[in-house]
Amino acid sequence: MRWRVVVLGADFGGLELTTILSDAFGEAIDIMLVDRADAFVFGFSKLDVMFGRQVPADVRHSYRDIVKPGVRFLQSTVRSIDPAARRVVTDTGTFEADVLVVALGADIDPAATPGLVEGGNEFYTVAGAFALRDVLSRFERGAAIAGVTGKSFKCPPAPSETALLLDDYLVARGRREAAEILLVMHFGTPIPPSPETSQAILAAFAERGIRFMKDSLVTALDPVRKVAVLSDGTELPYELFLGVPVHRVPQVVVESGLAASAYGWVPVNKKTLETNFPGVYAVGDVNGVGTAKAGVFAEGAARVVAAAIIAQLRGGPSPEAYKGAGTCYVEFGRGQIGKVDVDFLSGPKPVGTFHGASEALVAEKANFGSSRIQRWFGRPPATRD
Repeated sequence: MRWRVVVLGADFGGLELTTILSDAFGEAIDIMLVDRADAFVFGFSKLDVMFGRQVPADVRHSYRDIVKPGVRFLQSTVRSIDPAARRVVTDTGTFEADVLVVALGADIDPAATPGLVEGGNEFYTVAGAFALRDVLSRFERGAAIAGVTGKSFKCPPAPSETALLLDDYLVARGRREAAEILLVMHFGTPIPPSPETSQAILAAFAERGIRFMKDSLVTALDPVRKVAVLSDGTELPYELFLGVPVHRVPQVVVESGLAASAYGWVPVNKKTLETNFPGVYAVGDVNGVGTAKAGVFAEGAARVVAAAIIAQLRGGPSPEAYKGAGTCYVEFGRGQIGKVDVDFLSGPKPVGTFHGASEALVAEKANFGSSRIQRWFGRPPATRD
């Protein structure tokens, strides 16, 4: 009888895991990949659509196109998880697994910040980012605030990238002189693990007149007065608010007992990513392993879990421990991209190595995306005339 691996979540972690197992076992293993969405979208593609650099149809990769042996995709919402029994209930049925991998990511909760839904915009969901394409086209003048509302959020460079790309966008439309751009976040620097990256971003901010407000969160918006309220009580007037919403553990994961609360990420063995339940792993943003919440770290975690499953089935040695290392590309605007290699778990504290922004890294980032679509979906991405 074939082993059944059930993977909840088809983002970086889930796609990487299923690809490795499919390549290793083909039809000899039964892999069910479950996600409520019908398509995958890279996080960086949200900004591309938001700022008019691509159209939505070009950045959506339909899960129906997955042609990996042994992999079945199920579009469905997960209703309950029983980690002790490794049993999952979805809208379309109940499934049991020999190995269960929870890769459901972090849920976005705009309503947790008073006034954000009524008086602002968020760019962390696909729908929110895509809707901003039209909102930005109507922005003519005044203060534009990119604001972080919670202490834990995906892709730490994204708020800085948003500020820099907004500068590009307004310059191209001849509206920059009429607008002020502010970035509010609780970090003391844009990218804490990498002083070099932070210095480069701050230099770009200074050159382009972008105001960086550190050590603060946006705790509320007043839609009537159009002001953002910060954690220290400061009020900032705004014409356009681009919010990084509060992130939380998916409620179905909290109800399963894998996480203790909405803001207590799933505890795992830092070396193996296994939870307190045997045969149940938590990969990516949903866990509390100690890395940043970003696709590359989910991808690295998925490789460790896949290696453990392969070793278990083939009787080989245990895989190397998860290292918590990954590379993040950083949009600097003006046709240039930088990158930072970050190691979260090897030493006493996270460290990052910066590679300066250049046009060459634009092509490298594009290859990063296209190569993954080819591997994960089993064929080259579709091209459009």
